[in-house]
Amino acid sequence: MADHAAGSGDEPLVAVAGGGASATLVAAHLLRRPGPVPRLLLIDRWGLHGRGQAYSTGDPHHLLNARAANMSGVEGEPGHLLDWTRAQGIEASGEDFLPRPLYGRYLRDLLDTSARGRPGHLTELTGTVLSLAAEPAGGWTLRLADGTSHRADAVVLAVGNQQPGRLPWEPPPPRYIADPWRRGALDAIDDDAPVLIVGTGLTMVDLAISLSRTHPDRVVHAVSRHGLLPRPHHPPPRPPEADLVLPAEPTSLRELLRWARLAVSRNGGEWHGFVDAVRPHVPALWARLSDADRRRFLDLVARHWEVHRHRIPPASAARIEALRAGGRLRVHRGRVDDVRAGAEDRLAVRIGTDDGISELAVGWLVNGTGPAGAPGTDTLLSGLVAAGIARPGPLGLGLDADPGGAVRDAAGRPHGDLFALGPPLRGVRYETTAVPEIRAQAAALADRLAALGRRQVERVP
Repeated sequence: MADHAAGSGDEPLVAVAGGGASATLVAAHLLRRPGPVPRLLLIDRWGLHGRGQAYSTGDPHHLLNARAANMSGVEGEPGHLLDWTRAQGIEASGEDFLPRPLYGRYLRDLLDTSARGRPGHLTELTGTVLSLAAEPAGGWTLRLADGTSHRADAVVLAVGNQQPGRLPWEPPPPRYIADPWRRGALDAIDDDAPVLIVGTGLTMVDLAISLSRTHPDRVVHAVSRHGLLPRPHHPPPRPPEADLVLPAEPTSLRELLRWARLAVSRNGGEWHGFVDAVRPHVPALWARLSDADRRRFLDLVARHWEVHRHRIPPASAARIEALRAGGRLRVHRGRVDDVRAGAEDRLAVRIGTDDGISELAVGWLVNGTGPAGAPGTDTLLSGLVAAGIARPGPLGLGLDADPGGAVRDAAGRPHGDLFALGPPLRGVRYETTAVPEIRAQAAALADRLAALGRRQVERVP
């Protein structure tokens, strides 16, 4: 990992809490801008600057869930990723689903090359930001878990996805994996005992592929309320014949669903193209719904939207189908009601279904429910809310912010020097976890950060 030391000039300093895709994209867009730009301090708890947890996987069978044509890291340069792969001697087309470890290399290289164009403007620091404190004269003091503090003119919360939320029946370790994306978390699963994954979304797909490869005789179970799996990508979808005309304001959930059904029908029943076409409009549509309708969407519609919106590559879908056909992946529709210690290092798991109660004896239980929506699992975000520096987003999802990502305090006032992008804005934008959305937010935020006034920033001893 390259080490770029920040200069000691009088440029303002922007501290970025996070080191994954969100942090990399905002840093790259800022460093690539013409004219004066602030210095940057990227603070990543894992020391994985550039790749983050999402793209630091070492499993080559973990693929991007979007085509390469959509995964450029630079707004306005759709061919940037494919140009990079060609420069690496890798033959790839825009229709390919690249391995995630390769994409992690791409993000790391994007950060490096962007920093080389701005010598002395980027410092990478490994550490965990625990809290922020506003300074009377402006700016922030960041306090880290190792006891050090740093001053910054502005702060960007690019913390990515939170850990999965706590489940009410969680058993103690070591047979329970609370966060499967924590580095080395799956290393403990070192025998052929059956594994139960709670959740049947994208996380489950990756876990099932990895866990079945490491032990050929292992059986993986997966359970969720609906038992729905992500849909596979098809060949490039046919877009709607005419540009989408959004429903008139205000919009109810019922009207929105009626509009969606009619749009798919007019597209010959081809829903892939409709989903892709409506995706950029989701934040605007989400903003039009009342809180009551947003809650109904989360309760009744969200899972169906997610399995159609968050699709998986054909190769991943084929692996999952082969595992199911061979009996090595068994999907259950229901809920986990209870977990108890069983015999011979087994867990006795009681699952409630529409047909009654069933029990599974498994060796391992994994929380694959995906990232939590509320700020509670992240010490920094929950601390900001408790201090009144921030407030929860709509329905308690993420943080509240203005349209440009400026975090709102407890009274609803946007800060001029505290920003968020990506997953922490889920309550405000709903669709905000994928690279295309984060890339656009990063480019807009870079413009805002570049406008910061110049003032000396001192590091707190």
